[in-house]
Amino acid sequence: MYKKGFDSEKYLTLQSEKIAERIDEFGGKLYIEFGGKLFDDFHASRVLPGFEPDNKIKMLCKLKDRAEIVIVINSNDIAKNKVRADLGITYDQDVLRLIDVFKSYGLYVGSIVLSQYSADNESAKKFGAKLKKAGIKVYHHYTITGYPHNVPLIVSDDGYGKNDYIETTRDLVIITAPGPGSGKMATCLSQLYHEHKRGHKVGYAKYETFPIWNLPLNHMVNLAYEAATADLNDVNMIDPWHLAAYGKQAVNYNRDVEIFPVLNTIFEQIMGKSPYKSPTDMGVNMAGYAICDDAVCVEASRQEIIRRYFKALASERRNGSSPEESDKIALIMKGNNIDVNERKVVVAANAEEERRNCPAAAIELCDGTIITGKTNDLFGCSSSMILNALKYLAGIDKEVDLIDKHSIMPIQDLKIKYLGSKNPRLHIDEMLIALSSSAEHDVNAQRAIEQLPKLRGCEVHTTVLLAHNDEKFYRKLGVNLTSNPIFKDKQNAH
Repeated sequence: MYKKGFDSEKYLTLQSEKIAERIDEFGGKLYIEFGGKLFDDFHASRVLPGFEPDNKIKMLCKLKDRAEIVIVINSNDIAKNKVRADLGITYDQDVLRLIDVFKSYGLYVGSIVLSQYSADNESAKKFGAKLKKAGIKVYHHYTITGYPHNVPLIVSDDGYGKNDYIETTRDLVIITAPGPGSGKMATCLSQLYHEHKRGHKVGYAKYETFPIWNLPLNHMVNLAYEAATADLNDVNMIDPWHLAAYGKQAVNYNRDVEIFPVLNTIFEQIMGKSPYKSPTDMGVNMAGYAICDDAVCVEASRQEIIRRYFKALASERRNGSSPEESDKIALIMKGNNIDVNERKVVVAANAEEERRNCPAAAIELCDGTIITGKTNDLFGCSSSMILNALKYLAGIDKEVDLIDKHSIMPIQDLKIKYLGSKNPRLHIDEMLIALSSSAEHDVNAQRAIEQLPKLRGCEVHTTVLLAHNDEKFYRKLGVNLTSNPIFKDKQNAH
């Protein structure tokens, strides 16, 4: 059963007030670096039950009359066709998606910055031309030799001075990006340099939800963030600068702590004096103050760590890579007595596979009921399980056939004979298409389809790694999926 651990309304109020307060502190304009995802922050919603995935953008809507958005994309990521793993789209495609979504909320997108730009990067050049053709302002920022440690060069006309000055019109400038490594902080600091040369009063702040600075270092919510960023070599740590300045412990992560002396020097060079005594000072995150049930968030975070562990195992198995990421998460689990069998669907799916001697899947529905499915001649284990879950939710007897076998066989023939597939079984999307065809003349099939929205937020585990189209469809359904790191063609089951 769903339990709330986070008060979203309180958070929206506190967060918007804090940002407005920080703007006023600088008495002019605030450049704020937004880390993480603005309107699809599913990690936050999983570890802080009650946190809505679009909370950040809702909060910005409270400040929409003061705010404009600048999106930064690394030109090298355009050339490499870098893909957002959670969405399966390239970073440049995501920039276009971000623009559309921001506009749909009534937020003003002022411009796009192509960071680390060079004239011989044809992909970045074409993307910039495409944006300009659509009426979007485009600015170029360049690579600076020795960045970020060569401060004299960075804070000079040959460093930040070579970057385009971004024309902005509002007093809150949100700097965001499709993913990490895009150059958000460098863009903020470049603007500080240009603004101060023009005699404008401006400031800088940083907004990231995790780690939550006013929770203990070993709080499960912060450990879940460490597990989520195991591939980035991020480590949560006590901010030594904050401890020295105020005698109080605050949690930050290694990259911000390590870079702070350099940032401080850059602030001093640009502004004459640094406005901050610690990296924690730079932040404006108020999420820790909106936790209303700590126990709920602790349990949710334990579950997230297990999900991240399975995700790392699956990635390493598919890529044939060394188990560095999974080993780091395993250490977190061992140190906190977290066992994979705390995830109920893992136990249920493995038990079903052992009983049936074939790949199996299990889903935990919102009422706590667990439904399983197995691979058979017609469906893969995921398709079987979802079909069984829809029957349960619709109150249909599990023995009732919602899809006629004779309507499935032509689809299987098409896959094998004409589409080159080696697997005749229907994937989730194929099964749902067949089910929707049945719904035209079968009221039970129609009732089953109407239950699909109830799968959002449910937990699923499969005993084998799935085809990419099944994984993609789980994402569309909003289901939290984990899998054993086993390829199904290695099984003796079929």
